[in-house]
Amino acid sequence: MPPNEEPAMTFARTRLAALVVTLAALLVVAGQPAVAERATPLSAAFDRAAAEHGVPRDLLVALAHAETHLDGHAGEPSASGGYGVMHLVSNPTTHALEKAAELTGLPVERLRADDASNILGGAAVLRAHADELGLDEAARKDAGRWYQAVARYGNASSPELARLYADAVYELLGLGVKARGVTVEPQEITADRGELAKARDLNAPAEVAGPDYPDAAWVAAHSGNYTASSRESTYAVDRVIIHVTQGSYAGTISWFQNPNAKVSAHYVVKSSNGAVTQMVRDKDIAWHAGNWNYNTRSIGIEHEGWVSDPSWFTDAMYRSSAALTRHICDKYGIPKDRAHIIGHNQVPGATHTDPGPHWNWTTYMNYVTGGGATPWSVTVDNATSGQFTASANWGTSSFSTDRHGADYRFAGPVAASDPAWFSANIPSAGTYRVEVWHPADPGYNSSAPYIVATSSGNQTVYVDQRSGGGAWRAIGTFSLSAGARNVVGVSRWTSGTGHVIADAVRISRV
Repeated sequence: MPPNEEPAMTFARTRLAALVVTLAALLVVAGQPAVAERATPLSAAFDRAAAEHGVPRDLLVALAHAETHLDGHAGEPSASGGYGVMHLVSNPTTHALEKAAELTGLPVERLRADDASNILGGAAVLRAHADELGLDEAARKDAGRWYQAVARYGNASSPELARLYADAVYELLGLGVKARGVTVEPQEITADRGELAKARDLNAPAEVAGPDYPDAAWVAAHSGNYTASSRESTYAVDRVIIHVTQGSYAGTISWFQNPNAKVSAHYVVKSSNGAVTQMVRDKDIAWHAGNWNYNTRSIGIEHEGWVSDPSWFTDAMYRSSAALTRHICDKYGIPKDRAHIIGHNQVPGATHTDPGPHWNWTTYMNYVTGGGATPWSVTVDNATSGQFTASANWGTSSFSTDRHGADYRFAGPVAASDPAWFSANIPSAGTYRVEVWHPADPGYNSSAPYIVATSSGNQTVYVDQRSGGGAWRAIGTFSLSAGARNVVGVSRWTSGTGHVIADAVRISRV
């Protein structure tokens, strides 16, 4: 780190201990689900499975939400052969479903279709990974120590994908979960990545000029899952085909790297924040359409989620995918209309139904063509005049190239809030998406608290600033009141380790 930033954070043991004890007491209360939610069958199933197999309950929920949004899909498998709320995989290379049956004594058929049994099976498999890693009783009480067990649960094909998978789960612990009568409150967790801390961070901008689309990360699909070509010399490109993954973002990327998949797409788009990964070069022929003629003439875009569940189709996903489609159309001279931007279900001979009835084609095409109303959005940088305030305890740095603008602010965590505030003039009461930008560094905070001043009071979410820097990260949608005021703050009150960073925020009406 440069001279104007303090070296790695050092605290007096007594001060840190007091901070941890204080926050731990608060989190014990905050981490407990409401009584009404405990009474729901799904919430009760998570409570039982966590207790029976000694797995942190909130971590188990976060893992399930990252995989399926807590939807068992009536026992139907994902694209990679995963079943149920916990996505227990059964395919030629992964046998988590069978492992769950062995560990629980429950029949495979029941694990596939019964939510409570499936959650028990997922907890058993996760605990088995923890045991293999040597987590003792004390370590198992710290959700952050389960990081590598979570990474193994994802059955990733490489360390970088294992990190991508586990980071998605731990991000949910920081942001919180509320779905299908199950709640996880946002909480401070320092994920212990171990050796995976050295793996490439796929949430960060590409380090090399790999992808054809500048805003994409690059992860190559297995060479046996697509056909090398030289489009447009060999074939003209005149279609964009929209797909839904029937699985998670990280799981889909990993599946396209599996030689048994025999399927791929050019791009994969993440639900929560619209992150894009390219897996097949535009010039090559991805195997995505189920029709060779359409494969040769199209670019395939997969979207994280399930056809039957509209909760995956976020505004961030629509906007990001539409920007990608617009780029492809401009590059190849493809008309921006529904005759040339089609769903997988429109391919001749298609047996797939994606993107399905919940995909909003009107919204999507408006974003592609720019024909929709321009949404209200404001970006506030730490250098924006009159809209950023921080005490003299916050330093200024330009060390990281991941920064937004010329510089950013930093401060060490303390047992006091001392927040840096970003203000905005909200035009009308309504729902707004809040995104944050920060540089990433191993010395930055593992659980930075972002305070959002909502219409019903302040809400806090926690972001791991050691990864995912140099890009906008959605931290949620919130009800905001109209008027000019402090809207988003970055607090120093955290038990996470490392510098707390305040760089920029973006607030958009949805």
